[in-house]
Amino acid sequence: MKNTFMSTCVSFASVLLGAVLPGTSAVADEVSFNRDIRPILSDRCYYCHGFDSNHREADLRLDIREEAEYVWDLDSPDDSELLLRITSNDPDVVMPPPGAHKEAVTAQEAELIRRWIEQGAQYEPHWAFVAPERPKTEAIGIADAIDDFVGREHKMHGLHFAAEALPTKWLRRVALGLTGLPPTPERLDAFEEAVVEHGDAAYEQAVDQLLDSDAFGERMALEWLDVARYADTNGFQADAYRMNWPWRDWVVNAFNANMPFDQFTIEQLAGDLLVGDDGQGPSEDQLIATAFNRNHMINGEGGSIRAENLAKNNFDRLETTGTTWLGLTIGCCQCHDHKFDPLKQTDYFSMFSFFNQISETGLASKKISVQLPGQAFRDEYWVDKPFIQVGDEKLKKQIVEARKEAASIKKELDERRDQYVAEARVWVQEMRDDPALSEQRVPSSEYVSRFITNANLDNPKDNGFRQLIGYYMNKTEPWKDYQSRIAEAGLREHNLQYQVPMVMVMRDDQPRETFVMLRGNYETLGEKVSPTTPSFLPPLPEPETDRAPNRLTFAKWLVSEEQPLTSRVTVNRYWQLIFGRGLVSTPDDFGMQGALPSHPELLDWLAVEFREGGWDVKALLKGMVLSRTYRQTAIADRAAFEVDPSNEWLARGPRLRLDSRVLRDQALSLSGILNSDLGGPPVFPYQPAGVWESQSLGRNHYMRDDGQDLYRRSLYIAWRRVVAPTSFFDVPSRQVCSVTLQQTSTPLHALITLNDVAYVEAARVWAERLVTIPGDSARLSRIFFAATARHPEPEELALLQTMLTQARERFSEQPEEAAKLVAMGESPVAAQLAAEEQAAWTTLCLAVLNLDETLCQ
Repeated sequence: MKNTFMSTCVSFASVLLGAVLPGTSAVADEVSFNRDIRPILSDRCYYCHGFDSNHREADLRLDIREEAEYVWDLDSPDDSELLLRITSNDPDVVMPPPGAHKEAVTAQEAELIRRWIEQGAQYEPHWAFVAPERPKTEAIGIADAIDDFVGREHKMHGLHFAAEALPTKWLRRVALGLTGLPPTPERLDAFEEAVVEHGDAAYEQAVDQLLDSDAFGERMALEWLDVARYADTNGFQADAYRMNWPWRDWVVNAFNANMPFDQFTIEQLAGDLLVGDDGQGPSEDQLIATAFNRNHMINGEGGSIRAENLAKNNFDRLETTGTTWLGLTIGCCQCHDHKFDPLKQTDYFSMFSFFNQISETGLASKKISVQLPGQAFRDEYWVDKPFIQVGDEKLKKQIVEARKEAASIKKELDERRDQYVAEARVWVQEMRDDPALSEQRVPSSEYVSRFITNANLDNPKDNGFRQLIGYYMNKTEPWKDYQSRIAEAGLREHNLQYQVPMVMVMRDDQPRETFVMLRGNYETLGEKVSPTTPSFLPPLPEPETDRAPNRLTFAKWLVSEEQPLTSRVTVNRYWQLIFGRGLVSTPDDFGMQGALPSHPELLDWLAVEFREGGWDVKALLKGMVLSRTYRQTAIADRAAFEVDPSNEWLARGPRLRLDSRVLRDQALSLSGILNSDLGGPPVFPYQPAGVWESQSLGRNHYMRDDGQDLYRRSLYIAWRRVVAPTSFFDVPSRQVCSVTLQQTSTPLHALITLNDVAYVEAARVWAERLVTIPGDSARLSRIFFAATARHPEPEELALLQTMLTQARERFSEQPEEAAKLVAMGESPVAAQLAAEEQAAWTTLCLAVLNLDETLCQ
């Protein structure tokens, strides 16, 4: 035994502090390294005894069996150094030592490791780094295969499938899952009848209709925009606007067209490098697709360092790609070798080099100021090259004409430069000779007043004199007129440019060598690296030419048959979208620190099916929602709940709190005021005053839209990086890639869904639209059915009637409160209802919108 092991192996001792994974048992016949032992080693030991040689302690490496054999004794497991340490009562010997602040190893954990040693201490390769193979099943089709593999786990855990959900409850669940919108009451009625008449065929037909709707692409894009860290502004203090929204529309269209996911991947990562069958370069759509990797934040402010920003931009691109397609925490390798996974820092920068060849400046190469008719303030747009202009050719010509006009006026003004400089010099000198003139001409409150006495009047380029010249020209004709005409022409150009978005794209037009950045510091360069992929994963495909591998090579590798991660990671994220929890509960980490799959055979079967089936997203989702697993009721019996409170083994249907963006769309849809227009620039619906101003020192202003733009889907709401839309309370910041669900029931949730103008107005309009239904009881039943997809029980109906009666009494006593309530929102107020009656029904509808059953899928 090495002496250093006894004195420095603190982290190694903590191997026995990890808990056995759910669903495993120390009394199982066979101990699995992947299932039972590796999670403990990875969580407790690999930080000091793993892949990173620079941080390895005691010359002990536990991730390779041959280098760890001396810490156990296969002939006498109880005499293994490992077991002696974890069971010791000596504070100087026990692992972990008291100073490590770790829980003591339990007897069950010690027995688990003892039995593993007794069985030979065998290692297995990490499951996620081995290409998936299709497990055997007699099931035919995705839905049946899901039920087969889930059913196997049920038997192992003493569970069984729950009863089917009501047809209408299932339809609401699947409609919200696939489109983000609830089915109409009429659609619910028709589906009930179709199920009675056609059985399972009605379910399949309903799913096909949902997948064929434009709303499907919008719902899928909502999740993808979180992954792609899409926003309508650049971030940082200035947080100026950008114009990448055509990429958002490309995503919607790609999902609606059911673009194969491998093509979806390649076009976004390397669309600019594609060549068509005609030998021509990429299409405009393929160029727009590459904006995926220009969605990162941009710091174009004064004082920012170009080289640092270029490095950060590529850090972001690589780490987003790693999370999205590989499911690995590769960001750990920006500064050092990974502590747990076999990723080297050289691997990180070798992949970094794929993204390090574009001509971006690291700042903002184009800035425009836009003030549309009726707007009180100008909006600043900053973009960085390379970018393309997307829009009408006629508008592009008008932009050129406006630019020429501005240039012509500037040229005319420049020809008279000597004249206005001489006049300004005299003007300043007069103030120096007669200080009394200074306050008249340039009040002391003006910033430029400080330059009157110290500006160098012999040098027009002197900062102080230059600013005084500009001040003079803005106050004096004819120079004031020149300045005004130049500004008007420039604003006209910018307002036209707003209609022809400048979409930032990828383009390999700035070849750069790539070096390891020591400790992640862009100023400290190490060895030179070439574009390649980590050695523990399959190699890049053989090049077709002598050219070095590029982003297109890398993109094709990601979706190649040999690549073990992409299909698993993608299938898992779609499972999470539909069921609320991934088969791997850590969708951002398929490495050794990540969770094991709850249904490993199911995950691999789906991954192979997805890849071999042509990367068909709609087919994958259709199989999921038609499965018996998905069609179960979400109501759990007590026995099943006690066995599986988190529904890991899927013995009941999914039930999850709806995303705040979906909640808003649901309210608009139920009320009938949802504007279902597709695409276009971002919109600016209701938002409390002053939020943007307070976050930007008064620089950015929220200018609310009017009319139908108030009721566009949440997907299209302008997203400012510094502060997300205020009606969203459970969303990622969109500053970095996010693949995990964020659910909450914080007070902010209730504050918004009970009080926000959008919800109150939706409740009011909904109440007005139902006025044609005769009788309180029928109307209350219809409201409840539309929101929850089931008919109310008698006691529920009675409770709703009581609430309505109380609201009527309250508003009859306080008519001024009724008037305030029905005046909320821009939608016209119905004339056929008295304010007090309308307010009462509005209150009732708002309460139904806030039922737990309405807020959940």
